[in-house]
Formats: sequence, structure tokens, C-alpha cells
Amino acid sequence: MPTSETAPPRLPQSLLTDDALPLYAQVAARLWGDVSADGAQAGDRLPSERALATRYEVSRVTMRAALTELAARGMVESAAARGWFVARSATFPQKDKSSAPDIPGAGAAAHTVEGFADYAVKHGLATRARVLHSAIRPATVAEAETLRVGPGAAIFEMRRLRFLDGQVVVLEHNRLPLALCPVLAETDFTEASLFATLRSAEPAQNPQVADYSVEARQPDDTERELLEITDATPVLVAYQLAYNQNGRPLELTLAVYRGDRYHFRASITS
Repeated sequence: MPTSETAPPRLPQSLLTDDALPLYAQVAARLWGDVSADGAQAGDRLPSERALATRYEVSRVTMRAALTELAARGMVESAAARGWFVARSATFPQKDKSSAPDIPGAGAAAHTVEGFADYAVKHGLATRARVLHSAIRPATVAEAETLRVGPGAAIFEMRRLRFLDGQVVVLEHNRLPLALCPVLAETDFTEASLFATLRSAEPAQNPQVADYSVEARQPDDTERELLEITDATPVLVAYQLAYNQNGRPLELTLAVYRGDRYHFRASITS
């Protein structure tokens, strides 16, 4: 794919996590993530503005602003009466297996989302879970805004401890819109994989891209007890918002990892 001598700056993934940014900038980041994940080539035509606005559930004015933002960065270009296209100067994140995380979720290769069980199977590790809580309840206003559902809409909530080869690694808090996968309410996640359950749903829900952030802190008393921490070991707290193949928010997860059993690794580009 031809590129200019000076590659245009890539839209930073952090746009997905910065609530202070305008909506059009967040939509621009999500759109470019989907374009990259779908293996687009320079010169490929994008769907119409109307179709894109419907897909991302925004107005055409907001979608036009998002496309204009991408055009300013040299990622897309427009042609009179023909629509929008992937720019010939566009650059795409390179998928590098060497930058994959030691535990899934953190800084995975660009625009891929790997579940805990997926990681365990790939590396020949035994995994198990202890479900601490699961329920169907109404979404709070904040959850409804994040997951793009109505306030009070049914969400599936679960808290569980995850183990690899008998060692406790992470305390997870998952929240998902029940309407996207009603079978969640009937599944025993002591054994079942959350992502496998989503992928086998009707219609299938495929986690494809995620907004991910992580920070270190000291565990509280409950976390210390559940994660079997008896010294000054810190925890790494990871926030993930995964989107499905249609760009819909699918899974909101807060994961608290033992700092000595989790390694965050990522590739950073300009």
C-alpha cells in the first residue's frame, strides 16, 4: 500500500477513553478502528454517511464531522458525488505477536480482543473461575450511557475470581446488555467462557475492538483477601469497554489483577 514519505499521524486510541473529547472525535476513533480491523485497503470505499450514522447511532452532522477529522489526518478522503474512501496515504497499525500481553486484555495487538479463557487455551494453561455474584438488574444512568442502552434496561452483571493453573490472578466485574445475549442469564460461568458464550449467541456477538486503560494502586481489604495477597504487592486495575462487530458497546469490565501475576505490554505509535 503506497504511503507518503511522512506518514500522517494515526488517530490515538486514547480518544476512546477520553470522555472530555467531543462526540465526533470518539466516533472518528471507533470508525477508524473498525476500518483497520476489517483489513481495509487504500482506495476502498466507505459506506454512505447515512449508513455510517445509523451504524454508530449518531446524527449525520456528527458523522460528517468525524469523517472530516479523519480526512484532516490523511486517513480518508472524499470525492465529489462518489462518497468517502480510505486515503491512499493512510497507514494502519501493524499487528505484532511479540507485543501481545502476558494476560489477555491489555494492549493486545491492534483492534483484537482476547478473552481470559482464549489466552489459557492458547498457552496450554488450566483455567477455572469462582463466581461470587451474578444477577440481572436495571442499568444505572452511567452504565446506560456507556453501554448505549436506556436507563433501567436489563444488564447482566457478574463478579468472579479467575485462576490459571490453580493460582488466583484476577477479580473481574463484568456488565453486559442482556438484550444482546439473553443466554447470559442461563449460563454457568464457573465453567463457561464469557467470550465463547457471546460468540455462540444468536445473533453472534463478536468482541472486535476495545477501549482499555490500566492503573496501579494498593488493594482494599476485600481485594487483598480474595486475591490472597499477604504482603505489599500492589494490584493493577484494568478498565475495558469492548465493542461488537457492529460497533455496539458489548462488555464493560473492571478487572483487578495481582501485580505479581500480570504483565501489561503494549505498542505505542504516534
